[in-house]
Amino acid sequence: MKEAVNSIYGFLLGPSGQLNIYGKLLRAIIIFILMKIVIKFSYSLIDRFFTKRHNSRFKIEERKSNTLAVILKSVSKYLFYFIGIVSILKEFGLPIESILATAGIGGLAIGFGAQSLVKDIITGFFILFEDQYSVGDYIKTGDFDGIVEEIGIRITKIRAFSGELHIVPNGNIQTVTNLSRGSMRSLVNVEITYEEDIDKALVILSELSKKLSQENDNIVEGPTVLGVTNLSQSGIQLTVVAKTKPMEQWAVEREIRKKIKEEFHKAGIEIPYPRRVVIEKDKVDKSSLNS
Repeated sequence: MKEAVNSIYGFLLGPSGQLNIYGKLLRAIIIFILMKIVIKFSYSLIDRFFTKRHNSRFKIEERKSNTLAVILKSVSKYLFYFIGIVSILKEFGLPIESILATAGIGGLAIGFGAQSLVKDIITGFFILFEDQYSVGDYIKTGDFDGIVEEIGIRITKIRAFSGELHIVPNGNIQTVTNLSRGSMRSLVNVEITYEEDIDKALVILSELSKKLSQENDNIVEGPTVLGVTNLSQSGIQLTVVAKTKPMEQWAVEREIRKKIKEEFHKAGIEIPYPRRVVIEKDKVDKSSLNS
């Protein structure tokens, strides 16, 4: 056993007793493994901290805590990567002080050519500080819309409903429409034929609205029957509007349309739809001759 240990030391140490290239490589690998372990441990601490904050008396909003957790994980990852790389370079005898000084001067020079990167980082901090949106919010910005999956120091990841993942630099985010803050609006238009009784249809819609407001927990206000809102070529348009919880407006609209169709069918109220009348030429000629 002792001979095996001595052979390992002989393999890793040089004649002067210092680590040779193999020893330095081994230590660099150990530093890299420790760096990965520390990063995972920091992730665990961050998750545990925000879990306790969420369950504590002075809890913060869940979406905001998720956003802060992502930011802290990103910062800690880059920080430990930097410490690990500096330690590995130091193992190989590279002058860290001169490298950092050169990097500082070079960074100043590069900074003039990397204004977009600086802009992305500064905008990212303002997005977080001003709480413009959080992870899990449905937003629209520029040509993109979807659910915010991640807010980083430099980029924001937006998952569209069709599945695409849009990676948008924070500096490109000029105007944001947040569709997850406050109550959303559900708007349903329905038409009846000109021959139908308007008052009867409005009474049915009012009774249906009262029923939906009691049964559907996603409705926070209404539904309210606005009455006749348009006279089109095909029929009379009636409108129902409601305020819902965020991201539930489409489900509420689908439910209102379904219930209206069912109630109108029970009451015998006809909803107009395109029709085609076919006139046979022979029958027209015969009827004209008989007359």
